[in-house]
Order: sequence, then C-alpha cells, then structure tokens
Amino acid sequence: MKMTEHEISGEIINAVFEVHRTLGPGMLELAYHKCLHYELSVEYLTETHFAQFLTYLKSGDYRLGLLLNFNTKNMRRGIRRVVNKL
Repeated sequence: MKMTEHEISGEIINAVFEVHRTLGPGMLELAYHKCLHYELSVEYLTETHFAQFLTYLKSGDYRLGLLLNFNTKNMRRGIRRVVNKL
C-alpha cells in the first residue's frame, strides 16, 4: 500500500524525535547523518537553507519535504515542513 505524504512525514518526524531523544542536541552532524542518512545540523536555519531546500524539492519533483535542525533543545522548533505546490 502506498503511503501518503502526511503518513511519510509522520514516520520521518517520529524517527527524528527518536534520534534527538537518543543523541540530544548539539552533536556533530556526522552523528545525525549516520542515524538518518542526511546532512541535517546547523546552528540555525537561514533563508538560504530554505531556498536550497525548495530547489531540491522542485528538481526532484517531490511534493513534501522536512527541513530539520537538530541543534535545538526542543526538536519541535527544529522542524520545518514544506509542501511543494507542483
């Protein structure tokens, strides 16, 4: 059965919370990279990160993406969910 974007993002967010609970904030990117297989951690997300992220969404023809920042005490504040309006 094919999952919806909402279901997929829910699964990813659950994994993000699990990694964050296990590793905590402020680790080097390599630790998160090995856990989620993505380059994730920066001090804060800038508009440049967001623009680059939109380019990835559009060029990959993806409908939904999650921009994640693990360098935060509260992981909820480190998640930015973006819908690519095709």
